[in-house]
Amino acid sequence: MLTATIEEVQANLATFIAQLKPDEELVITKENRPVARLQAEPTETHKPRTPGSGIGKLTIIADDDTHLEHFKEYMP
Repeated sequence: MLTATIEEVQANLATFIAQLKPDEELVITKENRPVARLQAEPTETHKPRTPGSGIGKLTIIADDDTHLEHFKEYMP
């Protein structure tokens, strides 16, 4: 966990963001009291997408053959 004053963060926000490792957080203080937290995203949320992983996840509620022509390749 990193700690910095609000003035330090205002002056160097990009540097603080670049220093954060996945799941690490920066506690921002004002007058020696915590006022905010900036948390880096966990690494597992940045998985690359797999082609075709959305097949079968689209549910058509009403028949609309005219507009569905564009989605035929995605439908089972």
